[in-house]
Amino acid sequence: MQNQKIRIRLKAFDHRLIDQSTAEIVETAKRTGAQVRGPIPLPTNRERFTILISPHVNKDARDQYEIRTHKRVLDIVEPTEKTVDALMKLDLAAGVDVQIKLN
Repeated sequence: MQNQKIRIRLKAFDHRLIDQSTAEIVETAKRTGAQVRGPIPLPTNRERFTILISPHVNKDARDQYEIRTHKRVLDIVEPTEKTVDALMKLDLAAGVDVQIKLN
């Protein structure tokens, strides 16, 4: 797999889960002899919601909620066959969305 690069994008609502998953991926890639660049933290998206608590009037009674989406990027440079096999078998946390691109 000469001159290839694997780009892995991770998304999660919980920053601890995403950090744990990136650590597992980095450890697996380094163990199989690949070179890793990252994890690179991308900007966190904060989506805010304002909800009226009162069923009728009283517009001053509101609650505010937010969902934070944390993102990380990893580049695996010159992966070996063992690296690809190990990454395919890797079992990550359920709350982490993984996107993999081969360049």
